[in-house]
Amino acid sequence: MNNTFFAPHLTIRNGVTNVDFYLQAFDAVEVRRFSNDDGSIHVSELSIDGNIFHLHEAMGRPNSTSPDQHNDSTVTIGLFVPDVDIVMQKAIAAGAIEISPAQDYDYGYRQGEFQDPFGHYWLIEQKI
Repeated sequence: MNNTFFAPHLTIRNGVTNVDFYLQAFDAVEVRRFSNDDGSIHVSELSIDGNIFHLHEAMGRPNSTSPDQHNDSTVTIGLFVPDVDIVMQKAIAAGAIEISPAQDYDYGYRQGEFQDPFGHYWLIEQKI
């Protein structure tokens, strides 16, 4: 059994109280949440089809800033799904900004890209 897997930690700005975007766009489930005294999110652990990722508030460390603070990101999260078009539609309806529409590429993938409300870039993919 292979116990190695990715569990990205996506930094969100301080004061966030609602991460419903991920529930609506990806049918994610919030597994657990650690809140601050003011009700804002310190850490939200989410799962998409059993794949875990975390949203973690910015902590004032140089390597812990949310993309929306700089209007830039150094990473794009690739997410393979059974139907790119459905996920793209749901994400845009939930508040994502479309970067490139879903289309087929000659290297054998259908892909579309968007930016989520927290500034993170997602490349939604399926092998065709």
